[in-house]
Amino acid sequence: MKKSVFLGALTVAGLAAGASAAATLDDVKARGTLNCGVAPGLVGFAAPNAEGEWEGFDVSVCRAVAAAVLGDPTAVEFVPTTGKTRFTALASGEIDMLARNTTWTFSRDVDLKFEFAGVNYYDGQGFMIPRELGISSAKELDGATVCIQTGTTTELNLADYFRANNISYEPVPIETNAEAQPLYLEGACDVYTTDASGLAATRASFENPGDHVILPEIISKEPLGPLVRHGDNDWGDIVRWTLNALIAAEEYGVTSANVDDLAEGTDNPEVNRLLGTEGNLGEMMGLDADWAVRAIKANGNYGEIFEQNIGESTPIGLSRGLNAQWTEGGLLYSPPFR
Repeated sequence: MKKSVFLGALTVAGLAAGASAAATLDDVKARGTLNCGVAPGLVGFAAPNAEGEWEGFDVSVCRAVAAAVLGDPTAVEFVPTTGKTRFTALASGEIDMLARNTTWTFSRDVDLKFEFAGVNYYDGQGFMIPRELGISSAKELDGATVCIQTGTTTELNLADYFRANNISYEPVPIETNAEAQPLYLEGACDVYTTDASGLAATRASFENPGDHVILPEIISKEPLGPLVRHGDNDWGDIVRWTLNALIAAEEYGVTSANVDDLAEGTDNPEVNRLLGTEGNLGEMMGLDADWAVRAIKANGNYGEIFEQNIGESTPIGLSRGLNAQWTEGGLLYSPPFR
């Protein structure tokens, strides 16, 4: 197992070295579309709606980047990726960026040669079980069968947690969330484990969500965010600062509704630099002055995107928690626009 994972890492690293020579910004502009890797279907984060149009929290990041670079938030080709295929797709150049509930780790950043553009959701791994089992703690899961996605940090976290608590489990390997749902509902596994946000999204799609409980234990840190290849720093800057623009916009009260008015000029120099009425930040990245205005107009600022897709008023029902602005006790914090 360890040997195959190591060889897989070497393969992806090799692909990354080959693909990074291309200037992604030039490729995207020439193509006229952004190729964005997303989850194959995780309601609230990335999934096609009834009309077949992709929508969700992660999808909105892709659309913001497309708006900033191409002037059109719909100019995105969404490429579904699994835990196994996502890194090869990015390293090979099949996709320009990955926005797919992917955890920022040392080895993915350094060994696999990827560049994380920031964190758009602070998460942690949890457990979901049928309410009828009457279990209130993950420490009561000794001997349980556990549905778990392969090729993810979830596998390693699960093994560490059960070993540390001297309890056993039987893994039921799955590749996608869509594959896990029927197995879990049919009783092929007692437990489903993944990021807590993913569990909430999965439970919301059930016919009877109240029949299932997410246990209180969070057993890991899962900082999720978009990533690009090493070696293409100009493109990485664009993805990073587009995400920062969405975060900063919420902090400064810039919304999809008022951004056009504020772009005419305000008394706040930081807002003026963000929206391009002062300075030349867009020019520094090879974009025009209105890049952030378009990114914010695409789906709103970070708070708007959160509430529309996964917030407490949606079936997913997530509170802001750690994903609140730093001014509200959360971890969201954009570096200065200056």
